[in-house]
Amino acid sequence: MIINRSHDKKTIFTRMCISEAIIKLLQKYDFNKITVTNIVKTAGVARMTFYNYYNSSTAALKDYLQIIISEYVEDASKKLTGTEHVEYNHILHALNFFDKYAHFFLTLAKHNMHGILLDGINQFMINNVQRNKNYSLYELYSYAGGLLNSFLKWEEDGKKESSSVIAETIYKLYCRNRLPEPEVQP
Repeated sequence: MIINRSHDKKTIFTRMCISEAIIKLLQKYDFNKITVTNIVKTAGVARMTFYNYYNSSTAALKDYLQIIISEYVEDASKKLTGTEHVEYNHILHALNFFDKYAHFFLTLAKHNMHGILLDGINQFMINNVQRNKNYSLYELYSYAGGLLNSFLKWEEDGKKESSSVIAETIYKLYCRNRLPEPEVQP
């Protein structure tokens, strides 16, 4: 649970330092071996500061992802027009934006912490996409999972293809003209 989610620059910086310390420690240790003592020492903050914001290391990582997503929403609102997230320009922008945080995503994936990533992107879809468009929850979850998995695979493979090729592939998969609804048998 995130205890203090203040949005001023100082608290965001401190919270990011804590999460980045966890990511750094994950380069050497399994997640369950990382202690709050290790985290605060690496982050250069007091133990009380950690507990002012979080009750667990998992909460810190979830918060870090939310900070990244908030930054993405702000960046996208300045650079993109329209509210349709399931279109080529939005997909391309997302790939390029989140590439800045590839180390975070790949580290969590390496430690089988995909749930944190998937929960974060699912929540983004619910908060930002579903309210603007008439997508079912299943469509959003499918799209979120596909986008995340494609991004991770692209990063893991060393970005051999350009982001525009990956965006086009994702777009073609999810944005083809919809086929007529199948007849559902009673």
